[in-house]
This record gives sequence, structure tokens and C-alpha cells, in this order.
Amino acid sequence: MQVQYIVGIILAVFILSGIRIIFEYKRAIKFRFGKFITTLNPGLRWIIPIVETIQIVDIRVITINIVSQEVMTEDNVPCSIDGVVFFKVNNPEKAVLEVEEYDFAITQLSQAALRDVCGKVELDTILSKREEMGKNIKTIVEQETKEWGIEIIDVKIKDIQLPENMRRMMANQAEAERSRRARVILALAEEQAAGKLLEAGKLIDQSPSAIKLRLYQTLANIAAEKNSTILFPFPEEALPRGPKEEG
Repeated sequence: MQVQYIVGIILAVFILSGIRIIFEYKRAIKFRFGKFITTLNPGLRWIIPIVETIQIVDIRVITINIVSQEVMTEDNVPCSIDGVVFFKVNNPEKAVLEVEEYDFAITQLSQAALRDVCGKVELDTILSKREEMGKNIKTIVEQETKEWGIEIIDVKIKDIQLPENMRRMMANQAEAERSRRARVILALAEEQAAGKLLEAGKLIDQSPSAIKLRLYQTLANIAAEKNSTILFPFPEEALPRGPKEEG
């Protein structure tokens, strides 16, 4: 009786030790004596203890940081660039059987691709076209990872660190550009104002009465600002008169 009790305990422990719970967002690769057997779907699963083992693979979108890389751009500007990679395992079998530590492999590929892509363009291109740079890095990385059953969703460039002297030069350049634009806008305003004044002068020349009205308006503006006496160096009759006035 005691022997049967011990055997029952051992059998219960054997059965319970083979129970595995696989979450919905994971898959389990089952091996028997080291040989791939199948992929276990989510739910309550049982494997033969000692004989069978499983390796869990997360099929959610995974984020990996690209550590800051020292890059020399095409115009010989040193800078430090980092980024982030978003990927997802589409085929858990290939991700386990085709590559060792696929997350580490993707990290190394992304670092190499970032240095390669950013080293072939000028600094202005990197600063103004981050989205395009990320797409180019993604294209290079996914050429390798598609054989591993991994989909590269996106690659983003996060930060670009420049030397202090380069930052000062870029700030001076931006300030000079703003000054240039301000001068151009002022010159255009002066040109437009001169054109309008020319048109107004032509209209006034066509009507001598308009000259008098303009003169009176100017005198009214002067009198409103300061209480002073205004002297004319010539009599009002010296001003040109219109046709009605001459008649």
C-alpha cells in the first residue's frame, strides 16, 4: 500500500511538472531530445518532462534602442546619432532556429546600417530628412531579418549630438539667414511703397486742386502736433490752378 502511495505521488509530480501555460501574446517552440517538433499555441499545454523542452517567443511589437553611434558625415562633420527599432516576430520557428538571439542580431545590424546610411550623406540631409534616413536604415536591416521570420516595422532616428563649435556655427548661420530675410522683406516693402508713391504722384500731377488739398492736409497734421506759426515762402496764388480756376 505504501509503495502504491509513493508511485502515485511520483506520477502526480511527473504530470504536474509537464504542465505549461502559454499566454496569448506568446508562442512556444517544442523540442524533443533537442529536435524541433512543433509550435505550441496559447493555452494550457503539457510536455513530457525531461524528454521535451520549450522555448518561449514573444510575438508582440518589440522595441530596441540603437545606442549612440559616432558617425562621420559626407561633409566631414563628426556627430553622435542614436535611434530606435520596432520589429515583430512573424515566424517563431525561424526566429529560434535560424538565428541565435535575434534581438541582439537586430541591434548589431541596426547600428551598422545607421553608420552606413548617415556616413553617405551630408549633415544638413540628416537634420532635415530624419524620416528618410530611418526608412533607408529599415530597408537595409529587413533584407537580413526577413530570412529569420522577423518583420521590421519602423526605424526612427531619435537624437543627433553635434560638437559645440558646430552648434555655434549653425546658430550663427541661422541668425545670418534670418537677418538676410528681414533685409529682403524690408527692401520689397520699400519697393512697393515707392511704386505706390509714384502712382500717387502721377495722380496728383493731373489735378492742381489735389496739390492744394494735399498741402492743406499736411498743414493740418503739423498744426495738430505743435501749436506754431507756419510761414509760406511763396503766396498761395503761385500754386498751379485748375482749368476752372483759370476761367
